[in-house]
Amino acid sequence: MSFQNLGLSEDVIHGVQSMGYMDPTPIQLQAFPIVLGGKDLIGASQTGTGKTAAFMLPLLSLLKENDPTAIRVLVLEPTRELAAQVDVASRDYSRFGNLRTTVVYGGVGYGGQEAQLKRGTDVLVATPGRLLDFIEKGTISLSGIKHLVLDEADRMLDMGFMPDVRRIIDLCPKERQTLLFSATMPPEIAKLTEWALRNPEKIEIGGRRSPAETVTHALYPVATSQKFDLLLEILERTHYHSVLIFTRTKVNADRISARLETSGHKVAVMHSDRSQGERNEALEGFRSGKYEVMVATDIASRGIDISTITHVINYDVPQHPDDYVHRIGRTGRAQSEGDAFTLMTAEEGPDVAAIERFIGQEIPRKKLDNFKYVYSLALDDKAKHVIGKAGNIRGGRAGKGYSFGVRRR
Repeated sequence: MSFQNLGLSEDVIHGVQSMGYMDPTPIQLQAFPIVLGGKDLIGASQTGTGKTAAFMLPLLSLLKENDPTAIRVLVLEPTRELAAQVDVASRDYSRFGNLRTTVVYGGVGYGGQEAQLKRGTDVLVATPGRLLDFIEKGTISLSGIKHLVLDEADRMLDMGFMPDVRRIIDLCPKERQTLLFSATMPPEIAKLTEWALRNPEKIEIGGRRSPAETVTHALYPVATSQKFDLLLEILERTHYHSVLIFTRTKVNADRISARLETSGHKVAVMHSDRSQGERNEALEGFRSGKYEVMVATDIASRGIDISTITHVINYDVPQHPDDYVHRIGRTGRAQSEGDAFTLMTAEEGPDVAAIERFIGQEIPRKKLDNFKYVYSLALDDKAKHVIGKAGNIRGGRAGKGYSFGVRRR
């Protein structure tokens, strides 16, 4: 089914099709009639399934014409990166109309954002802290909000934003439409939905704990001392377009990126100690192909939406199982295929076991042919009954006997 005849405005249909999207995803097909009908919504979907368009396309269609007097749509996001990406998406979707979108987030000066706000906006995308700053200064009023979107609600809870979110909701009109999207539903989020939403419809696409079906994932057991060597070997033997490498710490991200640069790779870095300008440059360079590899902490696990990421590599196993799902969801997006590799030391075995319980499946163990492994308990069949047969890697499916490709530079 195409975007035609789903109740979207012609300008919005033109905008989304100009971006190359011809068919709506399952979450979009379910969300459009609910949002266009003015009902509240709780949405859960695997990452990479088109959630932003699921709420933004119908909301923009409902607005139709610009109103210079009030902000009518407020989208709350937990991070600057997510806010910036939703802002770009909204601008792209509405490019053939006269609706205006503004984004506000911390880490940058107030002047530019304040100037945009004074020119008027229909859609405001914001992080909670910066939004409250502008409200307290009198720059922003939420009295005209007709549609409120709480995106990545569980992430906002994890980051300690829930008190701010409640303050913001209190400042919005009682008569409004509220849309909440959350990968998980801890008790605090369940209470929020009871308080902030009115008889919401609920949609769920796929299991909340399941990796996207378009992603093939594999574990590569290795001794701690050989971890970086194995990473280099995987990169050398893999045919990829762009690779996102996750680490647990900012220090490790910097160290790995420096060593990869020394080895001839073009590398960007993303973590919370980088300035907003540095983050923007890294993200744009990664998106444009200036950088073939990005090394990041979990700040990017829900903050990067680039359809050309062909591979995700977990240099460190995530300590929280749901972070694994979000990390590997950075590839295999928009119905394309992707690969996710996880380097596993013996010490990280318990974290891997927790992930496998969480997603309800065992992740295949793989070993590289002709890589000179030193002994590690992670490689011991007695420690783990299935290590897996030696497998090759290609750009698309891991460990299924495909020959190695030529590394793209």
